[in-house]
Amino acid sequence: MHLIVGLGNPGREYEKTRHNVGFIALDYLAEKLDIKMSKIKFKGICGEGFIGNEKCVLLKPQTFMNLSGQSVREAAEFYKIEPQNIIVIYDDINLEPGKVRIRPDGSAGGHNGMKNIIYLLNTDSFPRVRFGVGAPQHDLVDHVLGHFSDEDGVHVTSAIKRIDDIVSVMLKNGTAEAMSRFNNKVL
Repeated sequence: MHLIVGLGNPGREYEKTRHNVGFIALDYLAEKLDIKMSKIKFKGICGEGFIGNEKCVLLKPQTFMNLSGQSVREAAEFYKIEPQNIIVIYDDINLEPGKVRIRPDGSAGGHNGMKNIIYLLNTDSFPRVRFGVGAPQHDLVDHVLGHFSDEDGVHVTSAIKRIDDIVSVMLKNGTAEAMSRFNNKVL
């Protein structure tokens, strides 16, 4: 079993912000795979289904970004999912809009949601999919909680529409294969 987590902040005011790219991607994945995200569990909203032959739990933590690890840890413990079977999807200010970077493990890179997940799982050895949202021109908080320009929105939306391909390749062929196919390309 795999746990696929999209990071974001709950609430209407955050819906289409850069920091909610993980939620947006997970919603798209759920819709594409006809997985109903209707259970409120593990301090999040989740749904269960299959991606190919792999049973998966999709999870959107509702703890606000900085406490995402609480939700991820609860779900992982309940289903007994090992860290290497958890995929976290989130925003990255160090990538230009529309670029994707997949990694098998690594540091939080300054992302507070990832810091909390790494801390509460007590490991950074889990795969992740980062969607570029561009670097801030001024204030970081205003940037990540702000909305995309029309041009950036087109690039990010195009990349998000490949999340089902990305996750399918990760589950079927491994993270290394997904990295070679999707990393640093504007999708």
